[in-house]
Order: sequence, then structure tokens, then C-alpha cells
Amino acid sequence: MTVPLPSLFTRRTLTPSGIRINTLSGGKASGRPVLLLHGYPQTHVMWHHIAPLLAEHHTVVLTDLRGYGDSGKPAGGASHEGYAKRSMAYDQVRVMRELGFGEFAVVGHDRGARVAHRMALDYPQAVTKVAVLDIVPTRHAFQHINREFGLAYWHWFFLAQPEPLPEQLLGGDPDGWIRGRLSMLRRGGQPFDPKALDEYVRCFRDPAAIHASCEDYRAAATIDLADDEASAARGEKVTAPLLALWGEHSFVGRHYGDVLAIWQQYAAKVDGHALPCGHYLPEEVPLETTAALQDFLHDN
Repeated sequence: MTVPLPSLFTRRTLTPSGIRINTLSGGKASGRPVLLLHGYPQTHVMWHHIAPLLAEHHTVVLTDLRGYGDSGKPAGGASHEGYAKRSMAYDQVRVMRELGFGEFAVVGHDRGARVAHRMALDYPQAVTKVAVLDIVPTRHAFQHINREFGLAYWHWFFLAQPEPLPEQLLGGDPDGWIRGRLSMLRRGGQPFDPKALDEYVRCFRDPAAIHASCEDYRAAATIDLADDEASAARGEKVTAPLLALWGEHSFVGRHYGDVLAIWQQYAAKVDGHALPCGHYLPEEVPLETTAALQDFLHDN
């Protein structure tokens, strides 16, 4: 890792269900635990501004999702179950249990927020609070596809194409893909730390990481959507308090109108607001994002 986190964070490798999960933890030992989950195409390093601040009052756990960073990259399988958000959520719950946390809050950005959403549905006894950064639920997104969505989220459909087309194209210039995607979606906030960008590129150069990330999006369009439809049919909602934060200038902020009203269809208790940035809240406006999270995570 080229972007150092303070020495209070200890790195370890855990293997829930046999899948290697790169894990860092640290902070206030007596503080309530909070799990931070990154998005695409990043790693746990995306929290490098926020984790030390949250660690002043919480025990903070950061991981690389399966398929990303320095975590294991299993095969997805014909059904893409290996990268279902249900499978990824199970990894993270097992990690927290191995660290001694039966209950915890979870904060997710982008793909990590989709994992957090599924986790809150599948493990309501474990998730005490959930914060989702710059997403609407996967099911809602697929149900409301239009021209604007297709132009903005075209990568959803490109990455979900059958193997090996996207893998071959991304493998031709992984550096350009990562730097291009990140710069395209940053709007108005502070620039990325060059060392963080270098880390994202280092991890994405691995062909196994490219394949795993494609499997992530294939799962979203298939098994994840089926799981979400089944949850909706059963009337399941997130019961833990949910905080939704999004970028004022991101596609979520510009396209979806009343984001809180959307989340209220999927969760019982919803709060949140926009922040003055694009998609990458934790890196574009880290202080504003941290303040919102600290207020939400504080015990009332």
C-alpha cells in the first residue's frame, strides 16, 4: 500500500469461507465498531482521509472486497454467485465475527454500498446502522433505465457482457481505464491523492482483478437482481437506521430527484442529504463526509 494509514491500523489476512480478505483495523478500543466498504474500481485505500478521523471515537475496520485490492479473487461461476452481493456480504460479516464484533455499523460507497444494503437485509441482527454513499438500490436503478441512465452508467452493461470481451479490452490499458473512470466522475471536490490513484492502478493491473470486477457487474444484473426482487416480494426492508449521502453533482444527485424518497421504499428509517461533489464523496469532500458519518454513528 502506498498511501499510509496511521500505525493504529493493524493489517491482517482473514479467510472467511476460505476466501482471503485483506483487513485493517484500529482506533478506539472501547468505541463501537464500524466497517468501511469501498467501491469500484478502488480498494480500502479510498478511506484514507476518513478512517483516521472516525478512529478517534470508533473501532474502525477496513477491508478489500473479494475480487478487489489484495483480497482473494475466486471464480464467479456460471451463475456469478461468487460475486453476488449476498456472498460478499457474508465475507464481511464473517470478518467482523472473527474480529469479535457480533454487532457493528457499516458504511459503503458504490459497490460497497450495495454489499452493505444486502448485508443489512440478510443480517439485521448484526447491522446496527448502515450508510450508503452515492447509490440508489440496484433494483430501483434497473427498473428505471432510460437514455440518461444508459449514457451515464454504460459501464454497467459493458462490464456485464459475457467473458472474455470486457476482460480483453480492459486488459489492454488498465491504467488508462482506472484513471479515466475516476477523473470522469469527480466533480467539484478536491483531487485524488496521486498515491491513492497509483494504488488503485497497481491492484487493477492484475488480470484476476479485472475478471473479478466484471463478475461483480455480471452478478448485479443477474443473481443480485433476483435476490432483490425476492426480498421485495417478501416485503423485506432494512430495519437498521439508514443514512444516504450522495454527490450534488453526481449522476445520483442530478438524475434521481428525491433520493431519500427512493430509499424510504427500501428501508424503515431513512435520513441523509447531498454533498457538494461528484461520485467520490470520501475523497472529494472528506471532511463533510466524515462530519455526516460522525453525526449518524454517534449514539443518541
